[in-house]
Amino acid sequence: MNKFLQSIHDNLPQWMADWFDVLVPAAEVALIMIGALVIMRIAKLLIGRVGRPYGLPGKAAALTQRVLGFFVYGGAILWALERLGVSGAVLWSAFTGFAAVGAVAFFAAWSVLSNLFCAILIYTTQPFRVGDVIEVLEGGDKPGVKGRVLDINLVYTTLSEETEGAGTTLQLPNSLFFQRIVRRWNDSSSSLF
Repeated sequence: MNKFLQSIHDNLPQWMADWFDVLVPAAEVALIMIGALVIMRIAKLLIGRVGRPYGLPGKAAALTQRVLGFFVYGGAILWALERLGVSGAVLWSAFTGFAAVGAVAFFAAWSVLSNLFCAILIYTTQPFRVGDVIEVLEGGDKPGVKGRVLDINLVYTTLSEETEGAGTTLQLPNSLFFQRIVRRWNDSSSSLF
């Protein structure tokens, strides 16, 4: 504490001195937030005054206000946290740790999320339906997986494949249908082979 605040602290009654260590940082945080609000109000007025005569598009003015608001409010929050005793190194470590965990979780769930999204697209666009005979081609000239669609769920599409008398069931990830060429036979002409 600086000398001025220390002299005030020493001259206060005991019950008020106990709250002094709480009230001073709270007052500083309140002043920081009020200052940020005042700065943003002034910035909004200046952007409006500069934008109107020079024909600044409304979207450009709004984008400028948002970017400026991000820096002003972000700086105010960091400054307020610093006044409350939170270290910048701790904040940076927490941010990078959360970002790393979020990135790992996103990439770990990418395959499942991709299949869920593709299932929604299959349900809405209906490139094939349950009961259709389809073939997923590897390339234009190579034969692929062929069978009757038994089920379409959120992750897999189940095909019934008949090869030389033995029936097998295949579960293909839904994302595969958006990465390969899919041939579909109509119900009237659908004989499995």
